[in-house]
Amino acid sequence: MIPAEAIKDRYSPLYFLATLGAGGLMVTFFMYLMFWVPHLNQPVPIFEDILAAFMAGGMALQAAIVVAAIGIAVFAYLLVRTLIWNLRAFSAYRTTEAYTQLRQSNAETQLMAVPLALAMGVNGAFIVGLVFVPGLWTVVEYLFPLALIAFAAIGYYALRIMADFYGRVMTDGGLDCSKNNSFAQVLPAFAMAMVGVGLTAPAAMSTVPLTVGVSFILSSFFIVSAVLLAVVNLVLGMRAMMEHGANAESAPTLLVIVPLVTVISIALLRQQHGLHTQFGVHGGGGENFSLLTTMLMIQLAITGLGLTVLNRFGYLGEYVTGAARSVGSYALVCPGVALSVMTQFWLNKGLVAVGLVAKFSVAYLLISAVAIALQVAMIWLVFKLNAKHLRSEDAVAPVPAE
Repeated sequence: MIPAEAIKDRYSPLYFLATLGAGGLMVTFFMYLMFWVPHLNQPVPIFEDILAAFMAGGMALQAAIVVAAIGIAVFAYLLVRTLIWNLRAFSAYRTTEAYTQLRQSNAETQLMAVPLALAMGVNGAFIVGLVFVPGLWTVVEYLFPLALIAFAAIGYYALRIMADFYGRVMTDGGLDCSKNNSFAQVLPAFAMAMVGVGLTAPAAMSTVPLTVGVSFILSSFFIVSAVLLAVVNLVLGMRAMMEHGANAESAPTLLVIVPLVTVISIALLRQQHGLHTQFGVHGGGGENFSLLTTMLMIQLAITGLGLTVLNRFGYLGEYVTGAARSVGSYALVCPGVALSVMTQFWLNKGLVAVGLVAKFSVAYLLISAVAIALQVAMIWLVFKLNAKHLRSEDAVAPVPAE
């Protein structure tokens, strides 16, 4: 990997999306364990459940567990490695004139990639703990308040970034709407949602009403903020694109709604679970099926639009498999990961829950294969982009300010 200090003049905060992609792929492997390993005593599988399933399961389940464990370990390593590299590079970048210019441009919101990656890092650490640390569940109620503090601190950092940006553009102006012809400004909504979904984990898993209540309240703020930011910036971005055409290099941002929807959907499911277990609010499989189906259809519609534009620009042939380089290419990883995860939730928490599909039936395996195919494609994309952007110093191209 390129020495972080060597590229400070050519760095972009969007390189934190490399960390986000690694974390997202950890989640796709955790889905194997989440939905295929029995875990009757708690809402998520833990080390003891995984070990028991491996000892008692057939060859197919054992193979899935081994693949999941290896995948989580590999991408946890990649998450940590790219996060440390990014933090070092970002520290050097903050001393440059390029950073000063970014803080006065539309691209200032790229800084939200930092809390986005940090929140994914905390989520990744929790997954590693669940899968590899024996006895973690015996102390988990002590960990939930620490998790709330960690996510709240990251959320505060994100809010500071947004306060600087909106404080500047809403008092002094300066947002160049002609260069807002993408969904790049939706990135802050994604970051807010990632903080929000992290804050919902205690709501879904704690048995302490106060912890669940605090989790629900804090997470609701960030989820609502994410929705408001997304709606406003979708309208502004769509208007600019209809007037000026989409920005070819920023075209992958057209798909940012896809991971945003997955994250919000998981957050809402977690909140509903907490309300059910601690406050007597009873939902059912039908409600989850309705929610997840609606959200998945939104994702498919957005994916169709995004792929149409990407295809018209020839984006993949130019920036992924071709010679051109753009750090924005990392934004392609999140939608594929998000669709893989959403497909798993839709299948297991939706179709299976309402009895439309039997678990491990042919239909179940076919739909699971779709999720796995998306996962494999994103694994290829991550390694392709890392080889192109991070393995040699001359691979890092200058990043436009807008």
